Amino acid sequence: MGYKTVTAEEAVKVIKSGDRVHLSSVAVTPWALTRAMVERGRRGEFKNVKIQHIHTEGPAPYADKEFEGIFQLESFFVGANVRKATQQGYADYIPVFLSETQKLIREGYLKVNVAMIQVSPPDKHGYVSLGTSVDATLAAIENADTVIAQVNKYVPRAFGDAMIPANMIDYFVEHDEPLYLHHNSPISEIEQKIGYNVAQLVEDGACLQMGIGGIPNAVLAELGNHKNLGVHTEMFSDGLLPLIASGVVNGSQKQIGKGKIVASFLMGSQALYDFVDDNPMVAMMDVAFTNGIHVIRKNKKVTAINSALSVDITGQVCADSIGTTHYSGVGGQIDFIRGASHSEGGKPIIAMPSVTSKGVSKITPTLMEGAGVVTTRANMHWLVTEFGAVNLYGKTLQERARLIISVAHPDHRETLEKAAFERFGPHFHYISRD
Repeated sequence: MGYKTVTAEEAVKVIKSGDRVHLSSVAVTPWALTRAMVERGRRGEFKNVKIQHIHTEGPAPYADKEFEGIFQLESFFVGANVRKATQQGYADYIPVFLSETQKLIREGYLKVNVAMIQVSPPDKHGYVSLGTSVDATLAAIENADTVIAQVNKYVPRAFGDAMIPANMIDYFVEHDEPLYLHHNSPISEIEQKIGYNVAQLVEDGACLQMGIGGIPNAVLAELGNHKNLGVHTEMFSDGLLPLIASGVVNGSQKQIGKGKIVASFLMGSQALYDFVDDNPMVAMMDVAFTNGIHVIRKNKKVTAINSALSVDITGQVCADSIGTTHYSGVGGQIDFIRGASHSEGGKPIIAMPSVTSKGVSKITPTLMEGAGVVTTRANMHWLVTEFGAVNLYGKTLQERARLIISVAHPDHRETLEKAAFERFGPHFHYISRD
């Protein structure tokens, strides 16, 4: 094949005590390499090895209690597979905007000794593809002392920054295994209502950013009659495919990446990975490009749709913790909230159910003690729940409170109104939007 092929066990022998190892993320986590690394750790062949990644899917044994002193996870986002370990203190989290994860690597704040990635087989030109995740991994490849690649025929051959010359890789490990598949749950009634309310804010010709899950899928399901939508996002999933097939999403009105679907990582079904494979319409790009505010703002009508764990009556958004209990991460929310706010005709949107699955209001008088403010009240524009959409931009604290309470669950509005009355004084009067 013209490059150095070794077994996973041989490749991970380059890892030594005190090293920092970067793993490629989401659907292309290199499981074969990770398993071999963990086995070395289990045998006590090194200690104090730091692991970094955005978020991964599937097993993450290096974060487990049993490897304390052997591995230390320092993730850029707390995924479900490492959430418990992080909350218990056996793993840790680096608060950072998604756009700046690559900056930590490129500017030397985090020295990467070994990058472990997953790629498609080399093509006739000597290039491999990073497939479904470029994110900060390209920066790690460019700056690591050693790059190890799991070569996997199931990795789609994606274009954009995902294409790299094979000579950037030091060791190749041939191991084929299907990528992680994410299957969408049915859209709930509440998600459908939120999706409808958000869709009313999406104009023809808008450039969309949204993630994965019930609310993004519900929004996409309501856009079938729209025209000439574009996509510039950190990630997308299967919900976008019908809109591409129907021509609703064509990117014809974009100023940056015209005609292209631009993303940094993605996750979904095999149909999604098949769509991306060899598709020149899809550009998988460095997260510095997808999430750079200076890039996002160049497209017009950027409509950024993000979620939250809770919002207080002044518009502060908590999206990464439940009180002091860390739950996820800053991610790219503020990158796109700011990018959309600077876009001509842009709309930054926070969309969430008004209550939790247990009926607890997600709209609160104040955020819980220790809660992380991801989007500040000054960054806040649109808030959408199943009860409507309100624009807080340019509104006073008291006006915001009235608007926010109006989209809270009716069972909690009286409590919120009393809290606002106590906060702002007897002149505060809640005016129903009904």
